[in-house]
Amino acid sequence: MKLKKSFKYIIPLIGLVAVLAWKSPSIIEKSEFNSHKQDTLKITILQTADIHGQMDPHPELFWENEEIVFKERGGLAQIKTLFDRERAKNPGKTFIVDGGDLIQGSGYVAFSEGEVMADVIKNMNYDLLVPGNWEVIYGKKRMLEVYKKFDTPTIVQNMLHEDSNENLFPSYMVKEIAGIRLGFVGINDPQVPVRQNPIFSKGINFTDVDNSVKTLIDRIKVEEKIDVMFLITHIGIYKQVKLASSPIAENVDYILGNDTHERVRKPIQGKYAKVTEPGAFGSFVGKLNLYFVDNKLVKDDYELMDVDPEIYPADPKIQAIVDKNKAPYKENLETIVGYTNTPMYRYLTVENPMDNLITDAARWKTGADIAISNGFRFGNPIVPENGKPAPITRANLWNLMPVNEPVKTGKATGKQIKTWLEKEMHNAFAQNATERFGGWLVRFSGMKVEFHSQNEKNQRIKSVEINGEPIDENRYYTISACERPGDPEDLLCRMPNVIDVETKDYTIHEVVEEYLKLHSPISPGMDKRAYCDYLGEKSFSTVPGTDYIFK
Repeated sequence: MKLKKSFKYIIPLIGLVAVLAWKSPSIIEKSEFNSHKQDTLKITILQTADIHGQMDPHPELFWENEEIVFKERGGLAQIKTLFDRERAKNPGKTFIVDGGDLIQGSGYVAFSEGEVMADVIKNMNYDLLVPGNWEVIYGKKRMLEVYKKFDTPTIVQNMLHEDSNENLFPSYMVKEIAGIRLGFVGINDPQVPVRQNPIFSKGINFTDVDNSVKTLIDRIKVEEKIDVMFLITHIGIYKQVKLASSPIAENVDYILGNDTHERVRKPIQGKYAKVTEPGAFGSFVGKLNLYFVDNKLVKDDYELMDVDPEIYPADPKIQAIVDKNKAPYKENLETIVGYTNTPMYRYLTVENPMDNLITDAARWKTGADIAISNGFRFGNPIVPENGKPAPITRANLWNLMPVNEPVKTGKATGKQIKTWLEKEMHNAFAQNATERFGGWLVRFSGMKVEFHSQNEKNQRIKSVEINGEPIDENRYYTISACERPGDPEDLLCRMPNVIDVETKDYTIHEVVEEYLKLHSPISPGMDKRAYCDYLGEKSFSTVPGTDYIFK
């Protein structure tokens, strides 16, 4: 993409109007503080990411002392209290960003097409937003409408109008605080049209993270006299770590990462930049402190802050907005549709109880040999307490399955299935981060797979069984998955050339509700339907070349 010369706007912080974020290719702000030398100047950057429509406190999973434990975390009103306290600690020198996936991931955002978040985010007083890969779920027009209602500066370099090739949002923002000039460039995942249903992003062109990004960074570094350069990227931890050592990031200091829901507690140092990622669902806020002497950055420190409702009680104004916006949908979404005797969660890279429930229900309903679920990264835990089964509500189902599509079946040979499995394993476990794609490994029922995650491409499968028998490469097996509007008819969960395709007259939500009605209380666990010795049963993350540990 050939970049156009930016127009310049100098806007006082208190006078910023959202319309400039929609018309200008860049945003430039000066704070009300005068530039002057100080012994030590501290600037604080707060970051949220991948909130996925989660407005309330919820159970959160932690890995502590080799055990899974659950704690209540999150809530937008609670985050607002945290923001206000942190701003009070460093007034005028605290800058707050969100890295995307705000308006998808819960029933409340699904039924309102993101509307329930609009005035909440507007009143959270973020300084900057970057769209994520799921922001397109309701279509381009709706995404732009909701982001306009946020009334908050928004940037992204690589999302363009398909008809004009002009940027949907400004590419970058400059923020001056006490004489320190901070530069921010936003980047969304170029693979959005492949990762999501292609019809979601109709009308939007996505450009790659390539030399056009470097050209922009290098130019504004000089022209805007940037002291500290940030990339706010929604491309996942693996690619963000890789980017930190790429020549593209030669003039970048920090990559504020998003997308993969990882909890980076110590920034990952690349050749050029440090990488952070602050978890998901509003359970955490990343806090980066920058220290300057005579306008020179001399050190930093970083903390991943838990949004603990006992420490950060709900801000009354935000809570009132949340309650009001949820009201029209609450009766339907909080309806109990089943119960579980065992905790259900979805953080494991290979197999988890949530997807075992979903795929077991789909196979039960369709009679297919194999039922498949995508390797999604979202879904808050559902945790029984005091020895009693935990209720499962429709809201819980929307957290697990935020897109409610018809069930689709078809037939594929054992050879096709093995080829597809090898590709899916490479998507999840490629040692070259640029070759990773989307979420974790696909989940399934009716099939048992042993594999070696560290092997080379197309050499990972150790064995495959279907319905207790070794896979027959020449036999056709029936497969169940979800329809993706816009996909070719013979494509089933990224498996091409499927035959005898049939789209059912029921959705995956209807299937799971029916299953829960008949089988509750359920007790989903893990039975090694996918297993790798290297990863073990409880593998939370695989970030090659780092000592990062999810906890």
